[in-house]
Amino acid sequence: MYYFIKRVFTKTMQRRIKICLLLAAILLPATSFAQLSSNPDKFMGNITTGNSNMDFNGFKFSDYWNQVTPENATKWESVEGTRGQYNWGGADNAYTYAKSHNFPFKFHCFVWGSQFPKWIKDLSPSERYKAIGEWMDAAKNHYPDLQLIDVVNEAMNGHQGDTYLMQEALGGNGKTGYDWLIKAFEMAHERWPDAILIYNDYNVLQWGVNEFIGLVGTLRDAGAPIDAYGCQAHHFTLNNCSQSTLKNNLSTIQNGLKMPMYITEYDISFANDADQEKRYKEQIPLFWEADYCAGITLWGWFVGNTWADNTGLIKNGQERSALKWLREYMATDAAKNAKSPYPGMKKEASIFIRPTALKVAKGDVLPIYVRASMATKTIEKVDLYVGSELIATMTEAPYLAEYTATTSGYKDLKAVVTTTDGSTYERYGRFQVLSSTTKREPYNDIVPQLPGTINAGEFDNGASSVSYSGVSTTVYKSRDKFSTTATQTGAWMEYTVDVTEDGLYTLEAEVASTKEDGSFHLAEYTFDNLKFLTEFTTVPKTGSANEFQILRCPVTEYLTAGRHVLTLLVDNGGFYIKNLKFNLLPTFNLPGTVEAEDMVKSEGGNIISIPNGFALGNLTTNNWAEYSVNVTQAGKYSYEATVSSDVAGTKFNMYLIDAKGDSKSLGMVKVPNTGSKDVYQAKAGNIRENFSEGLLTLRIVATGGNCNIDNIKFTCTEPAGISDVMNDNTSDAPAYNLMGVPVNANYRGIVIKNGRKVVVK
Repeated sequence: MYYFIKRVFTKTMQRRIKICLLLAAILLPATSFAQLSSNPDKFMGNITTGNSNMDFNGFKFSDYWNQVTPENATKWESVEGTRGQYNWGGADNAYTYAKSHNFPFKFHCFVWGSQFPKWIKDLSPSERYKAIGEWMDAAKNHYPDLQLIDVVNEAMNGHQGDTYLMQEALGGNGKTGYDWLIKAFEMAHERWPDAILIYNDYNVLQWGVNEFIGLVGTLRDAGAPIDAYGCQAHHFTLNNCSQSTLKNNLSTIQNGLKMPMYITEYDISFANDADQEKRYKEQIPLFWEADYCAGITLWGWFVGNTWADNTGLIKNGQERSALKWLREYMATDAAKNAKSPYPGMKKEASIFIRPTALKVAKGDVLPIYVRASMATKTIEKVDLYVGSELIATMTEAPYLAEYTATTSGYKDLKAVVTTTDGSTYERYGRFQVLSSTTKREPYNDIVPQLPGTINAGEFDNGASSVSYSGVSTTVYKSRDKFSTTATQTGAWMEYTVDVTEDGLYTLEAEVASTKEDGSFHLAEYTFDNLKFLTEFTTVPKTGSANEFQILRCPVTEYLTAGRHVLTLLVDNGGFYIKNLKFNLLPTFNLPGTVEAEDMVKSEGGNIISIPNGFALGNLTTNNWAEYSVNVTQAGKYSYEATVSSDVAGTKFNMYLIDAKGDSKSLGMVKVPNTGSKDVYQAKAGNIRENFSEGLLTLRIVATGGNCNIDNIKFTCTEPAGISDVMNDNTSDAPAYNLMGVPVNANYRGIVIKNGRKVVVK
């Protein structure tokens, strides 16, 4: 009896347990799986889900994926919808999760013609450039150790209608055709030199293959710090990307670029599970087993919570067959042992080949610089090849070589870096030798000296697209005739110059225009960076092609003494330009007068013409300017500021900053309403703080209103070490003025008594 009861009880319990397990299988997600990828060198990642969630609907992100890209939380619009106010909440969720699970977090993205803050549309190109820099600075301060960055997203023609907003702000096409993209990567590299920097674009494995190769290839060839290219791969099923087309395009792009690749945004849109699984089986192994593929990021994993219908891999709480197959595939030896260009998913070598030009004429000597550094290893040597020819073996930085072009055509470059442990790392590049034999050289073999003046038409001799582009030498190569034909948008001219003195300079450009909105900027293509030497300067309507006006543009980069090649870039043509005068910014001696237009650097405001020269104009709240000053006489001072304003309540503060960065407030200057910006008045006052002798920085910060400043005169009212004598009746010692002439008791001013200087008031 006992045995029968026990047996019945056992069967009943077994049935209940089976029912419970069945219900659990139906109602609860399976969360006990390990991450799909066990390959230590590649990731199979995904994006955040809904409002930047990581774990979702009972499923754990880390049970499947080992890399995360925030879908929207790191896009500019999401972070800085209101200027200066940053929302990092969603991004922090993903960043912290990735850190806690020890897998890569990718920042997506800094520069994109979509999902940017709407307020940037109201900014000028110069202001937009500053805003992009501030956006990157904010991210750098918040995430100083980023490992993966989509620096630029979807910049190919036609992919985003508002790309021009970024393009004109970052320097336009310029000399290379993609200067603005090079600048974006340089800005990112300055802030995150150890991160893998990626260019990402939409479905280039299906269309625009040659344009994509041309764009990324130019960045690579120009020496931009781009580490990898990213191929989006969205709902290939809707666009009929065949297996053979995919294979061919993968091969074509990689053969053209020879760089690491990421599949950055992959999804397959099929409502039918079998159809989705079929595409996964066809495409994922092609990507994953390519030794130049560093990882795959799927774009969403829950149906109904991705950007497109039916692309997710979990539906109604159940894994779709494509996900089940993916787990099986990732467990195979082929997947686990697939090679990667980034062992350990980290960048060891940073190698960028930068020739001084992408095009040269036959006979030109081309300097070529290899920027090379290692994260943990030591460089033993750098071998540089042109084609199969080894042109230099370099064992010490800077890794700089020269090549003389003798035959025309495209020339392949390859740098091979060997480290002391015997490892080797490669980087490729390319330049073009034109059939022209017109060698590049300074105009008339004369190298202008700076400080000094350059005639704008006297740019370097050489072939078109080597020393100039978009101009006619028959018109421009004659003194004073540069003004006879208007500049063209996208034109550029280069000038070889000798800078005779280190320092900061200003450029005075002599221009004329019959229309508004012309613009230009000055740049220098150095081995280490693409430097913007001036802001983007707007050319006003002067009246006619013969009515010239001088525009004063601060050179924002410090120029060192020696040979330089300066490039004048026409951002928006249609104006006339004649002379380019470079003045070395002075260090003002105090006591003395500081000319407000001769700032060392500034934020906001601009230099305007006034009847007697120039002034700092339109200084508004939070704008500032800094000046180099040399205090030759310590003591107490007064000031007299020549200012104008057409509104009430305008004011600015003055500070002295020493070499340590310590500042001393000199007080506030209240600018009166002079009735017009063109009417100037002198505003005087005393300064309480003592001035110390030496080289200092004078800083002006606007705190309200809008004003112009012509100059500020500083007078030493009481030199240090001189005593005040309000009543000299207690001393019968003879008094002498500073010339040694005896004076009587009625004399007022600085006198010498008993060998001491005193002030008699």
